[in-house]
Amino acid sequence: MKRLYNWTMSLADHPYAMWALIVVAFMESSFFPIPPDILMIPMIIARPSKAFLIAGLATAASVVGGLLGYAIGALAFEQIGQPILEALGKGDAAVEFNTRFNDMGFWPVLIAGMTPFPYKVITIMSGWTGMPLTTFIITSIIARGARFFLVAALLWKFGDPIRAFIEKRLGIVMTLFLAVLLGGFALVRFV
Repeated sequence: MKRLYNWTMSLADHPYAMWALIVVAFMESSFFPIPPDILMIPMIIARPSKAFLIAGLATAASVVGGLLGYAIGALAFEQIGQPILEALGKGDAAVEFNTRFNDMGFWPVLIAGMTPFPYKVITIMSGWTGMPLTTFIITSIIARGARFFLVAALLWKFGDPIRAFIEKRLGIVMTLFLAVLLGGFALVRFV
């Protein structure tokens, strides 16, 4: 895994880094284990004026890659989807979660798209459980866009000094934000 991580990082310095980002963001949404943030961060630090272009490309490629994950779940879950989830250690949880997944609406896609939870798990589950495609696409655009544009905005504004925070703590901050948001909705609903 470390070699794959290092190889992905090396793509940030490549003359075709934008294309590499598109490919990585696409693949990560359905089967690749390394998130596109690994490429985005050094690319934005090197070229802050392109921060939002980079975030936009990552968002678009991630959502399109999510459609591949959705298709894997809908059309080839047992042959492809289940082995991917098992390789990520999520196979047993997927079967248990299947019965409740669509009852939660867009929340699983939103949460996985913005937090460190592997987004590919949710894209495959969305197809497997038959989540409405429109809900999946709209929520994916919102979640992935929020994540990638937040990273881009922080790096554009603060540069390299914010890098350690993004790499180590942004996932926790996003998770806490969503927990507070969900708690607020639950409080309003039940009070």
